[in-house]
Amino acid sequence: MAARVLRAGGAASAGCVLRRAAPCSLLPGLRRLTSSNNRPREDSWLKSLFVRKVDPRKDAHSNLLAKKETSSLYKLQFHNVKPECLEAYNKICQEVLPKIHEDKHYPCTLVGTWNTWYGEQDQAVHLWRYEGGYPALTEVMNKLRENQEFIEFRKARSNMLLSRKNQLLLEFSFWNEPVPRSGPNIYELRSYQLRPGTMIEWGNYWARAVRFRQDNNEAVGGFFSQIGQLYMVHHLWAYKDLQTREDIRNAAWHKHGWEELVYYTVPLIQEMESRIMIPLKTSPLQ
Repeated sequence: MAARVLRAGGAASAGCVLRRAAPCSLLPGLRRLTSSNNRPREDSWLKSLFVRKVDPRKDAHSNLLAKKETSSLYKLQFHNVKPECLEAYNKICQEVLPKIHEDKHYPCTLVGTWNTWYGEQDQAVHLWRYEGGYPALTEVMNKLRENQEFIEFRKARSNMLLSRKNQLLLEFSFWNEPVPRSGPNIYELRSYQLRPGTMIEWGNYWARAVRFRQDNNEAVGGFFSQIGQLYMVHHLWAYKDLQTREDIRNAAWHKHGWEELVYYTVPLIQEMESRIMIPLKTSPLQ
């Protein structure tokens, strides 16, 4: 027992000697030196976890991020179809939806219509544009209530669906306008659930990032939600096939600046999802 006490006392004494060897006047300098040496590592680690503060804004996010030259509103529809009904569902969609698209009395355009190939199975995805914003959307809805063919279409469709949901979207000002294109192509819809309050920062980074992804004309459109699931972002891409998609995405990592933009946008994301989609024969995006 005495030996243990002596050893402990010896250690304590040595500790006292060490503390006395460093005068108090030197400690602030040592703290500053230690802090400065560790700061780059700490900053790098913290930046990977937290979002840098965004200055307070005096305008709505939609006014800051959306295109000013247009007043288009987009509707994105997800329909989960009974597996045995998918063929019949596609058939009636290809018969009815193009008629609305082509009718000049309806201020709306069918941008694209697809079946999900990889992702949630037996799913249909439709993207509509309403030229004129919310008034155009209301006008189309009122007219469709009087359209007997569409009423019958909805009745038949309801028997084929397991579930459905939609979102109203605006398009980012820095993305391409989604216009018809020839095929064949596959399409990838990448959907991001952002942390609330980070939409402006996402837009700031992707305004620079999207230029890295234009070489092969693969960028189709970029949108953010207004009604439905909020703080949702959707990026739509077109590729010749899956291998082309892989090659293009890998090539982006060899461009200076791409890795930094990915590094800073990842902490803004809560969830993300990728769908590979095949266009229906009547889709303007082929």
